[in-house]
Parts: sequence; C-alpha cells; structure tokens
Amino acid sequence: QMRLSMVSSMLNSLVTIIGIATVTHVTVHYRELRKRKDRYESLRQTLIELLPAIFWTCATTAAGFAALLSSEITPVRSFGFMMAIGTFVVLLATSGVLPGGILAGRKAIDPSDAPAEQGLVRLLQISSFVVERHPVILSISAFLLVAFAAVGFSRLKVETDFSKNFRESSPIVQGLNFVEERLGGAGTWEVNFPAPHELTDEFLDEVRLLSETLTGYTVNETQPLTKVMSITDTLDMVPSRPFSRNTISSKLAQITEMQPDFESSFYNSEQGRMRLVLRAKERQPSEEKLALIHAVEQMARKQFPEAKTTGIFVLLAYLIESLLRDQLVSFGLAAVSIGTMMTIAFRSFRIGLISLVPNLFPIVIVIGAMGWVGLPVNIGTAMIASVSMGLTTDSSIHYIAGYRRARNRGLTPSDAILTTHKAVGRAIVFATFALVAGFSVLTLSHFIPLIYFGALISLAMLGGLVGDLLLLPLLLRWFKC
Repeated sequence: QMRLSMVSSMLNSLVTIIGIATVTHVTVHYRELRKRKDRYESLRQTLIELLPAIFWTCATTAAGFAALLSSEITPVRSFGFMMAIGTFVVLLATSGVLPGGILAGRKAIDPSDAPAEQGLVRLLQISSFVVERHPVILSISAFLLVAFAAVGFSRLKVETDFSKNFRESSPIVQGLNFVEERLGGAGTWEVNFPAPHELTDEFLDEVRLLSETLTGYTVNETQPLTKVMSITDTLDMVPSRPFSRNTISSKLAQITEMQPDFESSFYNSEQGRMRLVLRAKERQPSEEKLALIHAVEQMARKQFPEAKTTGIFVLLAYLIESLLRDQLVSFGLAAVSIGTMMTIAFRSFRIGLISLVPNLFPIVIVIGAMGWVGLPVNIGTAMIASVSMGLTTDSSIHYIAGYRRARNRGLTPSDAILTTHKAVGRAIVFATFALVAGFSVLTLSHFIPLIYFGALISLAMLGGLVGDLLLLPLLLRWFKC
C-alpha cells in the first residue's frame, strides 16, 4: 500500500538502468566465451563466474538505497525501500529470465562488437600501463584532487527556498509568485494553545493581546507576518444589541448564522484548543523562517506557556534543515554496510577496505564540487552520496572478481590487471555509459531535485569509472591481493 511521490516517481527508470547495467556484464562475458564454446556451455560458465558477483552487486546497490531509510523525510525513505526491493528483483530477472532468453530459439544470434570497441580496448591497455608505470604520480594526483574537493564540503549550503525545487517557468512557481506578490504570501500556518471549555472575557483579552503583539512584530522595519487572524477579530465586529446581554455565546451564535464554520476554524470547545491563523511569505530562506517560527513561539508562550506552532510552513522549514544531516547519515550507513558486504563477499577485510576507496573518490569529488560552485543541497542531492556509492560499487565487485579469476589462473599482478582491463574493463565502460544515459533522462524533469540527482549521479558514475580503472588496480597491486 505504499504510494509514489515526487522522489519515487523515478523508480521505473532506475530499476531499468540497473537491469541494463547487469545484463551488459553478462553479455560481454558470454560473447567472449562464445568465440570458443557452444551456447549452452558459454552461458553455463558465464553464470557460474558472474552470478556471485551479480548477487553482491545487487546486494550493495540495495544497501546504498536502504541507507536512505535513515532519512527523516518520508518520500526519501519510501524511495529507498522501493529501490532496495526493485534491485533484488533485477537479481531474480537476471538469474531466471535472462538465461531463457539467451537460449531461446534454434538459431544462435550472438552479440557482436560495439562500434569503435577496438579503440576502447587500446585505451584500456594504455590505462593499465599508466597504473603499472606511474603509480606514484597517479596516487599523488588523486590525493590532491580529493583534498581540494574536501575543502568544498565546508562551503556546502542547503536550498532553503522550497519553491526552487521547480523550474521558474512551471505553473507551480508562477502561481506561487502571484500569491506571494499580490495576496500576502503562500505560507499559511498557525499557533495553537489550550483554551477553556467555555470562553471568558479574560481569556479573549489574552487572545486579543497576542494577536495585536504578533501583528505589530517587525524585523528590520518590515512585518514578516503579513496576516494574523484570531477569533476576536470577528467577535469585536459584532454590534451590541440593545436590551440584550450580548454574551460571547450570543455573539458567536450571530456569526454562526452567517458563517457556520467560523467558530470551529478557531476554537474547539471539546478539545479545549484555540488557534491563531498566520500568513507569511513562503519564498524566503529557511533560516529566516525558523527565526520567525521561534520568535512567534516565544511571544505566544509569554501569555500561553503551552503554545505551539504548526502547519505546512513550519513543516517545510524543518524538512529543508534536515537535508544535510540526511546526506551525512545515509552516506555513513551506506559506506559501513557496503564495506561489510565486500569483506564478506571476498572473505578479505583488506579487499573490503580497498573496494571503498575508488567508490568514495567520485562522491568526495562531486559533493566537494557542489560546495565550490555553490550548488545547494536539496531533496534530490541529499540522496547522491549513498545511492552513487551503491551503484559505483557494482563495477568494483566485477573488477575484483575478474582480477582474482586471472590471478587464480597463475597470472602475475601486471598481467592480471591487463587481462581484467581488456575483458571486465569493457563491460564496466559499457555498463557505466548505460547508467549515465539512463540517469541523464532525469534532467528533462520539471522537478529540480530530479534534474540535480540525474546530472550529479551521472558525474559520480564517470568518476567511479576512473576510480575502478585507475585507483582500484593500483591498490590491488600495492596490497598484493
């Protein structure tokens, strides 16, 4: 019974992308074996060699998405849960549906070389030579790049205007601008507090005083509250009837005759609650919103100690503030869970740590670059760290698995790296570009966080490709894995 939201609307695209990337590895490996074996034996050996790696790639990707369950934002949590399940469905489809599709039909139709694939092989050979001949220069360059990017972390800012999550040309923003400029602001909220079960003049005097205090509140000679409405505003307008008691209940009865919902809009006698309805500008930084919310609460509590502020205006202000925390927590959880899985998968704590380096590399670069160029953290970019780590780890698993297969055949570390680059490296390149092509589609959205998410995840994927083809083999050689 879960529901799609603005964030989880990209669910279909992402599951498809992950599936295509997984199939790419199977295709390239199967194609190489078909040069010397029949269809059945080629597929059998492909599945024997790749299914363990595919299982762990799906597991680590699911872990990256599952880390989003730590978010305080419900749409982000539901998105992480849906994608974790969807990733394991890819595993079921790869192991259950793909083999039947490959063997279907009497005639074998084998995949052929991609355009310019031989040129790609030469580039991969060159990159393996760079790893072998210039390890010090490569490591120093990577360290300096990471150090420069890490400084950008201190420059990160949170997108505090929720309306900037949409394009300026969208009907949502245009309608919001109209309300902000001509109707006193779109930020509606309230302050509510306990009230007696029967209204008294003394209590209404306190309500009236609070209303006047909030109406007169100014910041830098401007009034942040464009409207303050209370039950006393209308009660004070009811004329006194001659030769009658003119009680509060009689005045409320007169108002109810004209507007039946008036009393219930401000006062609930059964629950013993009273509220003041407030209006403010929605398009302002969250720090200004939070300062206003705090000031209103402080003024209200001077007269009503149990007063509380609530409403969409308050909710969005605190939601935006939680984004940066979500980024850090989900990233930490993803790193720990993925590192643990890699250690279990390869039965080596050393490889578990090594595998994190090429996957942390693109994340640090991308997030650091966001700080340097002034790109703010929003509901979409808050998911980048954990999700991109889960996805880039896939290539690392396939590379390490291919490298260990080569080493088990008796190859030296240098020859194993060259062999892995030429075989697994090609699949990694194809899978990465499939991922980039798929995520780039999100840049067509009207929802700005999805645009940022698609573009930045694509950059992280390309950075992960560099890490897997340069940093990962360098570490495998150094630590003699």
